[in-house]
Amino acid sequence: MKTVVVRNIKRADADVVKRLGALGASTVHEAYGRIGLMKPYLRPAWAGGEAAGTAVTVLAHPGDNWMIHVAVEQCQPGDILVVGCTADNTDGMFGDLLATSLMARGVVGLVIDAGCRDVKSLREMGFPVWSKAISAKGTVKATLGAVNIPVVCAGINVEPGDAVIADDDGVMVVRRKDAGEVAVKGEKRHADEEGKRKLLASGALGLDMYNMREPLAKAGLVYLDEPETD
Repeated sequence: MKTVVVRNIKRADADVVKRLGALGASTVHEAYGRIGLMKPYLRPAWAGGEAAGTAVTVLAHPGDNWMIHVAVEQCQPGDILVVGCTADNTDGMFGDLLATSLMARGVVGLVIDAGCRDVKSLREMGFPVWSKAISAKGTVKATLGAVNIPVVCAGINVEPGDAVIADDDGVMVVRRKDAGEVAVKGEKRHADEEGKRKLLASGALGLDMYNMREPLAKAGLVYLDEPETD
């Protein structure tokens, strides 16, 4: 691993990222062909947080948050910090002081494949964090890593500048070059779902709306008016 900081990265279009954020992680996941979803062990540190931004990436060593501090300088308004670790870790590598620093730079959230702490303060600040664990265990600042290189976070490869959409349903990563196309597909899907929602609310059944009855019968499903007796 090269211990480098890449200062200039190409970011996904801010308006496109905003459109993806309005759709939410689940709709974006479907629109992207069901790829790009980080492993579900990443959970919001506090419920109800949501963020959509462009990735500034960090590769850090377990229990060492030195490179997170380094990365703050490289952040711009609308970014979301994505931290991968070189090995499995659950230490509390991020807390309210770093959140304060990121908020001053206009960063919209953090995704970290490790632990965070100061959850009460993070909630009161309104700074959303998705982490692998919550832990009071502190960290050191001793080993170099890298900033704005490709990293693996919770099973997904993240390139600097990719679009990241995170909410209570999970964390989605959309490659920068795909973001516009996925936004269009997601918006079409959202409009279609609105129509289906109205039908379901009126009492229509998914069995009929999705034409399930014939394939269910072909698969062997049988309806009985009364229980079978021995």
